[in-house]
Amino acid sequence: MISSARLVASVLAASAILLSGCASLVHGGPRNVPITSNPPGAIVSIYDRNGAPVARQVTPFTARLSPQYRYFRGQSYRLVFEMPGYEQSEIQLRPSVSGWYFANILIGGPLGMLIVDPLTGAMYNLTPDKIEQTMSTEAAAQMKKGEAIYVILKSQATAGELAGMQPVLPPRS
Repeated sequence: MISSARLVASVLAASAILLSGCASLVHGGPRNVPITSNPPGAIVSIYDRNGAPVARQVTPFTARLSPQYRYFRGQSYRLVFEMPGYEQSEIQLRPSVSGWYFANILIGGPLGMLIVDPLTGAMYNLTPDKIEQTMSTEAAAQMKKGEAIYVILKSQATAGELAGMQPVLPPRS
């Protein structure tokens, strides 16, 4: 005969599994993304999908970033690497659906698949899961000599870059 304490413990354990999402159990919450540069010492500014600054640190470091944006939408990030004497470079972190999310079909059920994992953002991972950026001096030297220009999309520019932008073509009438 099963004791009442064992029965309660079994019911609680089963409820915890069935009322949570599989991805939430395996890797819920923010993700740790190791970020390095070669050479070390680059300043990295991290912006979310709306262009809002999230962090600014010097390599090497580990960023703790949430994969959650909205219900059934993962967060993406833009990382800008800057270092005197080197070309500025960027890396995009994108959300990708975790394989553990699909384990809800077998274990977590509809509650985990349609509510828990999408609401917590646990259904997403960030790709790439680690960043090793090599800084380049070649283009920076060419720009300083006036032999090259640096072109970026307006949507990817920082506030400082936007302030220094010059129009190339006259405005359309």
